[in-house]
Amino acid sequence: MSLDPVLSRIDSDLPAATKRLFDLLRIPSISTDPAYKADCDRAADWLVADLASFGIVASKRPTPGHPMVVGHVKGDGPHVLFYGHYDVQPVDPLDLWDRDPFDPAIEETPKGKVIRARGSSDDKGQLMTFVEACRAWEAVNGALPCSITFFFEGEEESGSPSLIPFLKENAEELRADIALICDTGLFESRVPSIITQLRGLCGEEITLTGPDKDLHSGMYGGAAMNPLRVLARILGNLHDDQGRIQVPHFYDGVPELDPEIAAQWQALGFDHGRFLGDVGLLDPAGEQDRSALEMIWSRPTAEINGMIGGYTGDGFKTVLPSKASAKVSFRLVGTQDPHAIRKNFRQWVRDQLPTDVTASFHDHGASPASQMEITHPAFEAARSVLGAEWGAEAAFTGCGGSIPVAGYFKSILGMDSMLVGWGKDDDQIHSPNEKYDLESFHKGIRSWARILDAIRT
Repeated sequence: MSLDPVLSRIDSDLPAATKRLFDLLRIPSISTDPAYKADCDRAADWLVADLASFGIVASKRPTPGHPMVVGHVKGDGPHVLFYGHYDVQPVDPLDLWDRDPFDPAIEETPKGKVIRARGSSDDKGQLMTFVEACRAWEAVNGALPCSITFFFEGEEESGSPSLIPFLKENAEELRADIALICDTGLFESRVPSIITQLRGLCGEEITLTGPDKDLHSGMYGGAAMNPLRVLARILGNLHDDQGRIQVPHFYDGVPELDPEIAAQWQALGFDHGRFLGDVGLLDPAGEQDRSALEMIWSRPTAEINGMIGGYTGDGFKTVLPSKASAKVSFRLVGTQDPHAIRKNFRQWVRDQLPTDVTASFHDHGASPASQMEITHPAFEAARSVLGAEWGAEAAFTGCGGSIPVAGYFKSILGMDSMLVGWGKDDDQIHSPNEKYDLESFHKGIRSWARILDAIRT
C-alpha cells in the first residue's frame, strides 16, 4: 500500500483542514476560568462530532471538571493511543494582542504564513494534525492503518485535576501498545525531535514570619529580625558557586546521560550563546561542569520563581515586614522522588532559621520525571521517516519542561509515550499573539501519516 495517495490527499485538503481548525480555535475553551465552562463543553462536543464525521465512534465523558473525549477505531497491527488537549490558556493581557485571540486568521510574516489565535500551537493545532492525518488515511483507504484510541483532555492548562482518576477508572479501555503525544516542538524550529525524557516538577511556597506585625524600620531596625533578610539568605544558599543545589540528598536518583543519546545531542550543534543571547543573557548559570543542553534537558534545577514581602507599591515605605514568602520550583530527572525533595527542602529551610523566625509551607504539586523506553519499535520507525518531511534527520531529544500525562500513562496504564510535535520556538504559546506556522500544520499532518505508515509495518 503506497503512502503517496494519502500525502496527496493531505495536500489537496489543506484549505478544508485549516477551516476545520479555525472552527475549533473560535471556541474559547479556557479551562482555568469557570466562566468558560460551557465553552469547554462546546469544544468537546465539536471534537466528538468531527471524529464521527470520518467514522470514529467517539463520546464526551463527564468528569468533576471539564469532559474528556474518547474515540476508538479497530484495525490491523499495533494499537496506539493519541493524546492531545483542547483547553487553552487565558488570553490576558488582552490589550497586547494584535487581534481577537478567538478570531483566527492567516497572517503573512517575514518567516512565512502563520495561523494567529489562542490555542493555535498549544494544543489545538497540534491535536488536529493527527486528526487530519487519520481523516486523509480513511478517505483514501477506507480504513485507518491500525487500531487507534483518541483521547482528548480539557484540563491540561489547569493542572489536570480529573486526569488521574479518569485514567484509573478507564484503564482497560485506554490501555494501548504505545501512546502518541503531540504537545512539543521542533528542535531550534527546524529539526524533528522525538522526546525521550521529560523533567518532573515539585512546587513549594515558603512563608517566613518574624514579628507579629509590620514594624517601623527606624524604631525596630537592627534590633528586630527581618524575615525578608532571613529569606534572602536562605535562598542565596540554594546553590553553591558552581551551580550545584545544596539541599541534602537532592541528587539521589540523578543518572548520567546515556552515551548514545549524548552523541545525538552533540550532533545537533546547539549554540548556547545564541540561545541565551536571544533573551539578553551571556553565560549558562547551572552546574558548571555540564553543557547548556544538559542543563535544560537532563539535569535537575532549583529556581526561585517569585519573592514577596514588605512594601512593593509606588514610592517608598520604611517598613520592617512581619512576613516574607517565596515560590520555589524544582525540575527533576531520573528517579528523583518529588516527595522526598519536598521533605528535605523543608527541613533544610528550618535548619537555617534563627530563633525569632518560623516557617510554614504550601505545596504546589509534584510529579516525577519520565524516561521513555526507546527500544519500542515505534521510536526508531518514527525517527527513520521524519527526515523525509522536514529535510533534517530526526533526533531523540530531552525536554526541559514537564508533561505529567506521559508519566501517568506509564505508571497507570503501563505504556510508554512517544512525544512528537511541530511547534516552533517563537510560537508564543501562553503569551499574547500565539501563532502556529501554516507550514508546521501542513507538514505535521503529513508527518503523522508517515509515522502511522511506519508503525503499521
